[in-house]
Order: sequence, then structure tokens, then C-alpha cells
Amino acid sequence: MRVTLHARGPQPADEVWERYAVPARWPVWAPYILGVEASDEQIVTGTTGKVRGPLGIAVSFTVTAVDSDAGTWSWDVTLGPLAMALDHGVAPDATGTRTWLTVDGPAAALVGYLPLARVSLEMLVRRNV
Repeated sequence: MRVTLHARGPQPADEVWERYAVPARWPVWAPYILGVEASDEQIVTGTTGKVRGPLGIAVSFTVTAVDSDAGTWSWDVTLGPLAMALDHGVAPDATGTRTWLTVDGPAAALVGYLPLARVSLEMLVRRNV
């Protein structure tokens, strides 16, 4: 199943990009993320790590592409046999920033993840952190 979410907010695009680019900042705008271990301080193609979420669940990730000039990046996330591919984007617009997330994965996993992703995208572009 493939789903795309969008959000717009007043934060400048360069700030929103930095929030994505630094894994240590992910828990600030994605409150379901309780911690991040990453091989690099900023995402680059090949960055690997783990994201800790609720109930002690930790998912492994690999960043598969980063284009900071275009404001896009992609990563694959796995938890045992479950896998999702996520594509993110950031672009300036007249009122601040628009961002999007396309997720491709099993419908059962997306049902639980998409509401959290929606809240996080809104916080990413709206919240001062």
C-alpha cells in the first residue's frame, strides 16, 4: 500500500530541512520517537541506525537517498519481517514550508503509523523547536 501525506506551516524550509537532516532532532517534532541511534550526525546516503518508539519497539533504518538541494530524502525501515519505504520532501511556499511523506508498506503497519506521521508532519512545519 502506498500513501502520501502533506502538511504546510510557517517554519522556514531550511529549518524544516535541518530538523529532518539531524536524527538527534527527530524526537522533538515526532513525539512517538523516544530516541535515535544513527551512524552519522546528519543523514547521508548510507546512514544506518535504530529509532526507538513506544512500548520499547526499535526499528532499524537505512537512508537510501539524500538530495539536500532538492529537499528530499528516502529511507527504508524494518522491524523483523515488516518493511516500509519512506520518501520525504521539503519545499518553501508563500506561507513558509510545505512537506510531504510517501510511505510504501503493508496496510496493517500503515494503519497504525499514518496517524502518528500526520501529527509529526504538522509539528515539523508548525512548532518552534
